[in-house]
Amino acid sequence: MPMLLMLMPMSLSLPAGVIAYGFRNCSPPLKRLLAHSNTNNLHHYHHLRRRNNTIPPQLNTLISFNFFPRNLNCLLTGNSLFFSMENYGTISSKKVSEVMETIDRALFVPDGTPAYVDSPMAIGYNATISAPHMHATCLQLLEENLKSGMHVLDVGSGTGYLTACFALMVGPQGRAVGVEHIPELADSSIKNIKKSAAAPLLKEGSLSIHVGDGRQGWPEFAPYDAIHVGAAAPEIPQPLLDQLKPGGRMVIPVGNIFQDLKVIDKNEDGSISVRSETSVRYVPLTSKDAQLRGY
Repeated sequence: MPMLLMLMPMSLSLPAGVIAYGFRNCSPPLKRLLAHSNTNNLHHYHHLRRRNNTIPPQLNTLISFNFFPRNLNCLLTGNSLFFSMENYGTISSKKVSEVMETIDRALFVPDGTPAYVDSPMAIGYNATISAPHMHATCLQLLEENLKSGMHVLDVGSGTGYLTACFALMVGPQGRAVGVEHIPELADSSIKNIKKSAAAPLLKEGSLSIHVGDGRQGWPEFAPYDAIHVGAAAPEIPQPLLDQLKPGGRMVIPVGNIFQDLKVIDKNEDGSISVRSETSVRYVPLTSKDAQLRGY
């Protein structure tokens, strides 16, 4: 069984389910990520259980076990170190790995920040871009609903990184829609996408970013085969359920202090099935004013 190796503060005990840290909104080309996998700034984190996933054979050349720290200060600071993406068990999909290789995360983070660290980064307006492994997790959970020609909604699209990944997966015959309630972030995300491999899709119109309250979804292009929500809702917003297509899937963190990443499937008869993928910690899905006030 693949295992997650990590360093924890010596004062902490490791529970039966090994814990990893991650964050809202992020991912990079894998070669550079694997070379910069030291986890820092653990102010928004996701607890991931061990999985049975394995890295595709095509990625074996990207994997090494040379991630042990030369400086063991991380034992004292509480920073975590992922020694191997194979042992980490996050990426098991060839398609997801190819998309994450194609969309360069460096184009979506603020200048001067370490683009390929598996860590959240502040992007202004009390928002963050999350760690690559959480984006990989969400992409894989939604992969069957991100096929060519399908429609996907990204609520809280932030820097535009994950929306660009969705757009590549559904292709020019599909539709990827990002909704962001901070106009400045929406504007900057469009600029980011224009510099990325998803630029042609933005120009052709199959990828679009909109300013609005994501809790209301974006009815114009509904129903959606896939919906991703990048912030934690106290309960599942009904407009998002209404805009999810029968046969579609939504991934959304739900809860306040204690949160779970929920996987919601709408059955062909319109009934809803819900399961918890893992315990997480996301920033809240709230109003623009509340976010700007620091929630």
